[in-house]
Amino acid sequence: MSARPRVVFTGMGAVCGAGLSVREIWESVLAGRSAVQPLRRWNAQHWPVGIAAELHGVNNRTLVEDRKLHKMLSRTDLLGLYAAGQAIRHSGVVEHRQGLSPEETARFNDRSGVFAGSGGGTYQCNYDFFPLLTNAKGSMQVFGAEVANTVNPMWLLRNLPNNVLCHVGIGHGFKGTNGCITNQCISGVAAVAEAANAIREGEADRATVVGHDAAIDAETLVNFERVGLLAREALRPFDTDRDGTVLGEGAAAFMLETLDAAQARGATVAGEFLGSGSTTEATGVLDIRPDGGGLISAIRLALADANLVPGDIGMIVAHANGTVASDASEVTALRAVFPEGIPPVTGFKWALGHTIAASGVLDLALALKALQASVVPGIPTLRSLDPRLAPFPVAAAHRTPRGSTALVICRGFGGMNLAAIVRASAPSIGE
Repeated sequence: MSARPRVVFTGMGAVCGAGLSVREIWESVLAGRSAVQPLRRWNAQHWPVGIAAELHGVNNRTLVEDRKLHKMLSRTDLLGLYAAGQAIRHSGVVEHRQGLSPEETARFNDRSGVFAGSGGGTYQCNYDFFPLLTNAKGSMQVFGAEVANTVNPMWLLRNLPNNVLCHVGIGHGFKGTNGCITNQCISGVAAVAEAANAIREGEADRATVVGHDAAIDAETLVNFERVGLLAREALRPFDTDRDGTVLGEGAAAFMLETLDAAQARGATVAGEFLGSGSTTEATGVLDIRPDGGGLISAIRLALADANLVPGDIGMIVAHANGTVASDASEVTALRAVFPEGIPPVTGFKWALGHTIAASGVLDLALALKALQASVVPGIPTLRSLDPRLAPFPVAAAHRTPRGSTALVICRGFGGMNLAAIVRASAPSIGE
């Protein structure tokens, strides 16, 4: 039986409230800056929660230059296409393709896949209907007669969950295997895992992968607050005073390739995807097993997929969303998997907000930067570790990883858990 192909990262791109590239976001995290600020998108002065990690001062043409697409795409799509464009550009695959013969170009396109992870959509997709619903005063006959004259005819196209996937393929001529995953918070990192597996199975030589979401809208914040998930002032993972998460918006993307394909074209390799594992706790939409059972299984599956043991992990990027139950069960799970000692732990949502479907891909990108720099970034909002979680190797100050691999944890509603393991190469990509 031949060894499965090694899958490497040759391009990265990202955008969120902390910056317009992986480098900008990484530098912001290292400097201890948080994108969490008072809401600007609407007047939230009298709201119970009025903070978020918004992307400010960036117009749509910065994200996607083609103005014709702005009418057909939502904000989350624009973010996803921007990050994907960065990853493709930094990988150099388009320039490489330009030097191929027509026959080679056709095969190259057929062997280039696209995978996307998108959120489940926000309530904003329904707002176009509100004026007519008000004017119809409960009459579905009036509503039905006027809906075509009132609602934007591009409504359906704007809200397709696979917009980013199809426009990446259309824009770059990538015709290979593809998939769009809509599984709430784990969507983006699940797309990375699916793409890596497709490459390993010989379905493609390379794949563009992007996770994107724009969860900051009025009704989403209201409902998150009503079920007790949102923080009032800051996202403080593992802290005694943690009281919830903070919503953000953003996207992150990779170019994944077989190591052979990357080496054949002389590409710069930023790191390697080693393995992943995914489970569901099958408990409920908001319920989290306090014993961390689902997460324990996901991590052990990832270690087995990567052919590693717990002692091989150099650092951990935790989900670290700042909610009491999630943080506690995450600590319990890590103790079970690493009985000989948990590697240094960090998290990035304190700085970026919880970007839902984009969160796991952003964490993977920053994990690679952390390994390249040999730094486990601190969590400045951590003022006092919850004594019920102690001892636990998380800190406000930067530390040093104990190896060149990182375990990245992503969790979602419905008891979803996904663990991924990456190894970094030498610093390379100038995003």
